[in-house]
Amino acid sequence: MSTTTRERRTARPVPRHRWRTTLRLTLLSVVLFPICLVWVFPFIWVISASVKSNKEIFAGLNLIPEVVRLDNYVRAWTEANIGKYFFNTVFITFFSIVIAVGSTALIGYVLGRYRFPGKKVVIALFAAAIFLPEGYTIIPIFDLISAMGLSGSLWGVTLAEAGGAHVVTTLLFAGYFAQLPHELEEAARIDGAGFFRIFAQVYLPLAKPVVATAVILQFMSSWNSFLLPLVLTLARPELRTLAVGVYSFRGEYLNDWAGMAAASTITLVPIIVVFLFLQRYFVESIAGALKS
Repeated sequence: MSTTTRERRTARPVPRHRWRTTLRLTLLSVVLFPICLVWVFPFIWVISASVKSNKEIFAGLNLIPEVVRLDNYVRAWTEANIGKYFFNTVFITFFSIVIAVGSTALIGYVLGRYRFPGKKVVIALFAAAIFLPEGYTIIPIFDLISAMGLSGSLWGVTLAEAGGAHVVTTLLFAGYFAQLPHELEEAARIDGAGFFRIFAQVYLPLAKPVVATAVILQFMSSWNSFLLPLVLTLARPELRTLAVGVYSFRGEYLNDWAGMAAASTITLVPIIVVFLFLQRYFVESIAGALKS
């Protein structure tokens, strides 16, 4: 008996479910690929427009410029003061993340680990806060920041950005902390640990996926915020953030669309980089919260 005959007899047919799975994944990829292209096309178009002239931008949807104009970025960074606005945005975003993530983690820890009268009412109020339009809170926030003597300062804008209910982040922390075993808390109490020590040294390190999600959500919120920084920096334009700075490219009679596209690209790149680094934790935290 030849070797090829033995191989034919010993070869096993591929199970049908594998063929079905492969076919299903192939069809899914074929359907999702054009949808993905449509989804990312606006971002690609903005990058392409950032190296074009204003005339080329309105000439059509061609993504390849005739001449690559990097001077748009130079003009956006220097003449439009995007460099200063970039520093302001980094400052506000960083410290708002520290404040917001710390406060929501503590609130979520209490809601997830402790029972107290009115707990369901508190959760219901958090859920109701989602439907409150941001415009309704502008005047109270402005009055509060002014009463604290922080109007016209970066710290005032930072506290305004860090404030708010942060409903999604708080409930994610609550759901994640609720599923962790109680034995960890009991062992820590036997060792003499108090409330804050148990929270900071036992439970918070275990909630890294939710912390990463909270960082992403607060980063996107503070980095892209427009209305609050616009109102709070009217008296001091040098304190503008990137979102407000991009808006300044609009003139009374003429708009610098190429410069606006370059400034928008500078604004979008940090968000994409942060999300790519933390996307795994983002998915883990959502899955953990839903499981609980």
